[in-house]
Amino acid sequence: MHGDLTFQDMYNNMELLEDEDDDSDWEPVAEPVEMISWFCTNCTMVNLGDIAHCDLCGEHKTSGILKHGFLASSKFPQEDSHIDGKIEANGNVIGFQQSALSSPTAVGFDERMLLHSEIEMKSHPHPERPDRLRAIAASLATAGIFPGRCQAIAAREITREELERVHSVEHIQTVDFTANIFSSYFTPDTYANEHSARAARLAAGLCADLASAIFSGRAKNGFALVRPPGHHAGVKQAMGFCLHNNAAVAALAAQVAGAKRVLIVDWDVHHGNGTQEIFDDNKSVLYVSLHRHEDGKFYPGTGAASEVGSKGAEGYCVNIPWSCGGVGDNDYIFAFQHVVLPIATEFAPDFTIISAGFDAARGDPLGHCDVTPVGYAQMTDMLSNISGGKLLVILEGGYNLRSISSSATAVIKVLLGENPSAEVADIAPSRAGLQTVMEVLKIQKDFWPGVGASLTQLQSLWNSAAEKGHKMRRRAEAPVWWKWGRKRLLYHHFITRHLRAKRKREQK
Repeated sequence: MHGDLTFQDMYNNMELLEDEDDDSDWEPVAEPVEMISWFCTNCTMVNLGDIAHCDLCGEHKTSGILKHGFLASSKFPQEDSHIDGKIEANGNVIGFQQSALSSPTAVGFDERMLLHSEIEMKSHPHPERPDRLRAIAASLATAGIFPGRCQAIAAREITREELERVHSVEHIQTVDFTANIFSSYFTPDTYANEHSARAARLAAGLCADLASAIFSGRAKNGFALVRPPGHHAGVKQAMGFCLHNNAAVAALAAQVAGAKRVLIVDWDVHHGNGTQEIFDDNKSVLYVSLHRHEDGKFYPGTGAASEVGSKGAEGYCVNIPWSCGGVGDNDYIFAFQHVVLPIATEFAPDFTIISAGFDAARGDPLGHCDVTPVGYAQMTDMLSNISGGKLLVILEGGYNLRSISSSATAVIKVLLGENPSAEVADIAPSRAGLQTVMEVLKIQKDFWPGVGASLTQLQSLWNSAAEKGHKMRRRAEAPVWWKWGRKRLLYHHFITRHLRAKRKREQK
């Protein structure tokens, strides 16, 4: 029966080798054990084994973060409906200070933006996912902030004419064409589906209308809860998860409404190369970015301190490029105190936009920095008086749901008039942070004379610290002659003992 089979055939067909007449000693082959795996809703980390909490962020695999946002407990499953805090009858969380303002804060949001998602199933969920908006919206709803204390603005799709102020016709047509394709990619990490073009137009439209409403006084300030994000999208290209540049659209909408000078502060952990490109030669828009750079090794590689603008607009681009990860509240606030605010004050904008990526937040799987919700609240507060309080915050990146929802909530509370919980008087930066700030000031003092005094002060501080550190090292270390002399004596001592012992053995 088996005579014509090769060894490979027999190996591949083990059942043919069974003794058909006698199966008394047959035992079934154990089936391979299937490894259980699940992706964390909060951070998208893959977890192996039947464990209840994410190895990376500690979130329960069925937590209620999409139901209650960051107020949901990370330790309990969703069905327990456990939240960290007590809800009053009016829907507000106890401990959240109330505010009554005659001029409301506006929020832009539309559920159709949730339809923008990656269709192709890959080995890992895409970090820019609809759950980002769901988690923030759930946090605001649970806290009674929105709906509740903020007004909603009606969503509309941006027009072709408005987009052409920012992007090329070819770029707009390329994005629109994706509506005819079930799944497509602009770059390996920038996806689109048949709903993405509309989502991008809705996001841009909300940002434009919020800017107009705030500048005209119909709203005090606003928060654009939008996606896809925008600050990587340039004149001609979509990249870095971004399709249309929402901040650029908003800046030009503010200028159409009457603003002469617009400030854009971008604190996303990645440099906003698209926004910089769009306004590179425009003196009416000051672009300031704080981001990881690491000599161009961190995505997208642009944003060195030496990139200052071009064609007569030198100085209207200010890059604060961190040289490492782990940057936290102190370094960001220190940079605000010595670079952002002095230059912004000298620029005197009529309107301010924050490109608010929350991927520099503690726990973000892409940013690996350490900014807290308190830090984001403090930075928002520091910008709230620039341009007479006309401030629009636009969501960019941020991929840990608990981090972005808590940070966004902290920012909106400041927009509502609440004060940050911590003071920023005496901020001590890290050594790397101080070096970065000084590098930026050395370049920007040629364009903004007001920062010269700050540079002189920091140089004195740096020299004093360096001298102190040098003296401490000198006290801690032994003189070179002593160390080498002592080692030489020890060396000769042990060699001499060894030779004497060897001679004694030879003489015996």
